[in-house]
Amino acid sequence: MDFRLWRKQGRIVDGGVVTIGGLTDESAKVLNRAARPVTGVTEDYDSLLGLIGDRRIVLIGEASHGTHEFYRERARITRRLIDELGFTVVAVEGDWPDAYRVNRYVMGTPHDADAEAALRGFRRFPTWMWRNRDVLTFVQWLRARNDAQAHPATKARFYGLDLYSLRTSIEAVIEYLDQVDPVEAANARQRYSCFDHVDAEGQAYGHSLLYQGAAPCENEVVAQLVELQRRSELYLRRDGWVAEDEQFYAEQNARLVRDAEEYYHQMYRAEVSSWNLRDRHMAGTLEALIDHLDRRSGDTKVVVWEHNSHVGDARATAMGARGEFNVGQLARQEHDGDVALIGFTTFDGRVTAASDWGSPAERKHVRPARPDSHEALLHAVGLPQYWLATADASVHDLLCQPRLERAIGVIYRPETERQSHYFEARLSEQFDAVIHMDRTRALEPLERTPLWDRGEPPETFPSGF
Repeated sequence: MDFRLWRKQGRIVDGGVVTIGGLTDESAKVLNRAARPVTGVTEDYDSLLGLIGDRRIVLIGEASHGTHEFYRERARITRRLIDELGFTVVAVEGDWPDAYRVNRYVMGTPHDADAEAALRGFRRFPTWMWRNRDVLTFVQWLRARNDAQAHPATKARFYGLDLYSLRTSIEAVIEYLDQVDPVEAANARQRYSCFDHVDAEGQAYGHSLLYQGAAPCENEVVAQLVELQRRSELYLRRDGWVAEDEQFYAEQNARLVRDAEEYYHQMYRAEVSSWNLRDRHMAGTLEALIDHLDRRSGDTKVVVWEHNSHVGDARATAMGARGEFNVGQLARQEHDGDVALIGFTTFDGRVTAASDWGSPAERKHVRPARPDSHEALLHAVGLPQYWLATADASVHDLLCQPRLERAIGVIYRPETERQSHYFEARLSEQFDAVIHMDRTRALEPLERTPLWDRGEPPETFPSGF
């Protein structure tokens, strides 16, 4: 197929029959009839909330970590879940201690003066993933909404599920113990000193194990977690929600250090194993949150913000075929019909992403989707923004056929897009609903740079394969 023809016309004409990814144009018409337009009014997602109903866990994805519309629409849906369906937890693909700083702010504790300051904990690459205009606006809304609540149980909290914060979590455990048990804090410092030779940097730790013959810290991190759990009853003799929350926060940090040690131990050895360790940790943190909050008010409802690759059921993708699982799959298996999985797609536009790990954020062009992709079929529907319920019979039959699906993380390499950013998936089995934003804009970082402001020059935008 001629990619330039696809870019110009949005369809391929073969022998007088219009086809889209190997299907006739009738497929797009079927999806068009089932589509619910998204126009920016409150009623856009009435039917989506009806689909969610009384489910307790809603996972909302994103096809990239740098697209404004994904963050904006996800926040719009989440506000309604909180206001109308009683959701009280937002759990994100962010580090536990960094997100807990935001949680303290939205719960009204006097740690940070404003939302922008509360987001400063997100210092690890990629900072724009959570330090951006859309998240700032949502956190400001969440604080104002919580301030109007009379009881802590009705306030909505903000947590992180990820495990990259090895050093920050070690510091958080020690800081907590300094306040409640200085003698045990000294013991924790001794145990965690096992990481001193790499300054508690996760990737450096993994590298030292594999290439430098360093001794692993497995025994020390397990011992610290067990000791913190053993002493928890003593630490919780103080009354109040805050004491229980802070103990839970510290214990989750100790659990994170244990899981991060194993993750970085495997990072340079087995790609599938390290992926599974990470998603198992995030799913375990989600379960721990639910259990912790259920002990107070019961029936905790959680909305999760993560990438499509973590949210969509891995069994419906090439990930599952190679032995990987993810949070969406584990949540479905644990909670069966109590979970809703929602994904996002886009056809083209711009995205905030880096060219290499640790590099500055750039504003890049997103290529028009490949003709043999789900995104191309959704583009052919002809609506700028809409969503589909994948359980609708006509929708399910079309989207259950394996096609390519695009995933852009924090790095975007259009020059190797097929290899770097596409995988095969059955969209209607991966998600309960799909929200398509046909042309999207780049997420705006709170720290804009000249490189981001300049954007990718037009002459670097690929014109074909």
